[in-house]
Amino acid sequence: MYSQLPPLNSLKVFDSAARLGSFKEAASELHVTPTAVSHQIKALETFLDTPLFERKTRAIELTTEGQLLAQTTYSVLQQLANTINEITVKDSRMTISTTSSFAAMWLVPNLSKFNHIQPHSEVVIQTSELLEDIDKNKRIDLAIRYGHYDKSVKNSTLLITEDIGMYAAPSYIRSLNSFAAANLLETSWHNEQLEKISWHSLLSAKGLDYERTQVKQFNQEHHIIQAALAGQGIALVSSLLVQNAVEQGWLVKCHEKFNELKTLQPITGFSYYLLTPQHNLQSDDAIIFKRWLLDELKAID
Repeated sequence: MYSQLPPLNSLKVFDSAARLGSFKEAASELHVTPTAVSHQIKALETFLDTPLFERKTRAIELTTEGQLLAQTTYSVLQQLANTINEITVKDSRMTISTTSSFAAMWLVPNLSKFNHIQPHSEVVIQTSELLEDIDKNKRIDLAIRYGHYDKSVKNSTLLITEDIGMYAAPSYIRSLNSFAAANLLETSWHNEQLEKISWHSLLSAKGLDYERTQVKQFNQEHHIIQAALAGQGIALVSSLLVQNAVEQGWLVKCHEKFNELKTLQPITGFSYYLLTPQHNLQSDDAIIFKRWLLDELKAID
């Protein structure tokens, strides 16, 4: 299949000479002598039975055939270099698949702590609401999933089960005369298998008037948090995801701010759990990342 191809080294030398327009500069780039470059180019021209360069007194120029080969050679060698680079650096790079909200509101803000203890591991975060088969997709090293945790799932580890609380910006709370005037923010899940956690069910269960309040829905929890930070309402949202915003004083709990909410307790939400693909069970970086996650989330729990 490849019998008509010339030696790869001669193509590499040709690519360098074609890009630089000089045998001398190609020799410098490749750490060989100009004579060696000239011999390689001559051998390639003999193999192809066609001239690739016009040799002038102080310059070389590509022939028409040389220009065609130069374009293809550069493209192919670049693709080869990219692939080899991807293969050789994969051991120092981890791709973590997770939800957009967890990535934006918890993982990214806390990732510097992992980088401190594992500075040579590059973490790449891949976000998607679609569940990939991580045993088939070899590019994914670990997956952080959200929902109901099933301990029978192979190679899974429970990370944390969240509480759902009520949070708002301090300035928004101060602007309200009563809870009835508040805008309420909640999540409408993409995943229909997740039970809805809503203001309606929360307030109705306590016999509170729900009809007079305005409710706005978002399909991503981090959108709710951003809306709350912008002073657009009271968010019914994961206490885990607002951890950083609460620590910074950007959001506060609303349970004690209004009489209607004082009797309401935080709701147990869903769980975050870690899946390790079969091909990555023995990875040192994956084991260290898993241990770091558990330690960080245990401190919250």
